Amino acid sequence: MIGAEVRLRAAPKPGVPLAVPVPAGSAPGNLAGLTAGFSGAAGEVRDAATADGRRLLLGAGRPRLGTDWEALGASAVRAAGPAKRLGLDARGLPPDAAVALATGAALAAWHPHEAPLRRLDLVVDQPAAVQVPWARAEAAVQGALFTRELTALPGNVLHPSAFAARLEALAEHGIGVDVLSRKRLQRMGAGALLAVGAGAKHGPRLAVLRWRGQFAVPPVAFVGKGITFDTGGISIKPAEGMERMTSDMAGAAACAGAMLAMALRNSPAPAVAVLAIAENTTGAGSYRPGDVLATLSGRTVEVVDTDAEGRLVLADALHYAASRFKPQAMLDLATLTGAMVTALGGHRAGIFTNNAALQAQAAAAGDQVGEALWPMPIGARHRADLDSQIADLKQCCSGPLLPDASHAAAFLREFAGDTPWVHLDIAGVRLDDKGLPTGFGARLLDRLVELYFEHPDRH
Repeated sequence: MIGAEVRLRAAPKPGVPLAVPVPAGSAPGNLAGLTAGFSGAAGEVRDAATADGRRLLLGAGRPRLGTDWEALGASAVRAAGPAKRLGLDARGLPPDAAVALATGAALAAWHPHEAPLRRLDLVVDQPAAVQVPWARAEAAVQGALFTRELTALPGNVLHPSAFAARLEALAEHGIGVDVLSRKRLQRMGAGALLAVGAGAKHGPRLAVLRWRGQFAVPPVAFVGKGITFDTGGISIKPAEGMERMTSDMAGAAACAGAMLAMALRNSPAPAVAVLAIAENTTGAGSYRPGDVLATLSGRTVEVVDTDAEGRLVLADALHYAASRFKPQAMLDLATLTGAMVTALGGHRAGIFTNNAALQAQAAAAGDQVGEALWPMPIGARHRADLDSQIADLKQCCSGPLLPDASHAAAFLREFAGDTPWVHLDIAGVRLDDKGLPTGFGARLLDRLVELYFEHPDRH
């Protein structure tokens, strides 16, 4: 169990602080006059002492969506301060609203160091009616928190071999784990992934996670960029801000978190995650601008910028996933470009695709869990800009405006083949405004599978 434990209760425990949502224009009858002058407007908070203990009145406004209730749950945790235990008064709420309230609180209670809040009591009218939907939501929460915990680790702790070891521990949840080390990658011909990891002490890995599900259909494939630290290589980054490059593996972490969520709730849909793991640093074996790499697909790539390494490792991972598993859909997640941060900031991830239906499904899943996406283009010119005189294509566009998100997506599309494919550039959303990991993508992928790939009549 990661984070605060959530328990269902039929009544609040005396002495435990209780957060009480108050919708705009209404006052629950059990608040004994505490709401005098309290409007219930969104964001309004009142901290009051009663004979039964501390009460936190939370202005709920007029919540309509599950994400509204999640935000309210998060505000309860913030209002509670350093409390070790907190109750959430969801009496009178429908089960889905109560579950969303607890989801938001559980996500907000996490911290990379030990958080003070260790227990959440979800107080509901009928615990039995909430038990099943909460178990499903809790699996997604655990997947997201697993993603955050991986992303929060420093590069000297989560080097490629250590990352692989943490993924191998997922086997206890019924997930098949196969980690391909340097020798196997060499035999396969994964030249792009090998080149990116060639300068590091700990060699690259390709981790393959499998959840077999119950349907005899092709799996959904998740492909993740797992750069455990990114110096930029020979095209070295400026020192300022380089410490944030410990989170350059957030895409791979999100894919692993989604697999954990599916396993914890025993999803009937088969899924596979292919995670390209390496450290991009400098050393005697480092690859260089101007090198030509032979990728796993057989295509050759001219290197322009060693700091555009993410698309290289994904090229081999995408081809491996598409050719080995023949998935019905494939989604890659990567902290890929600064251009995406410039375009969308920390508000949305960019989404690129070769399949409009899959793009719409991913966007709908993201909206449901509060992980918003924005469609971005791959134009004919973006691909033409990657033409090379000495290889099948260039890694990125030559010139002063690189790396570019659309050029990167055009490059990746070459290795997705005919498989329905979506690329999520999560560079701007992997960390919150305090610099903490968000776990973006884990719940999105899990919800996507639940909505569109768990119904036998659709296969």
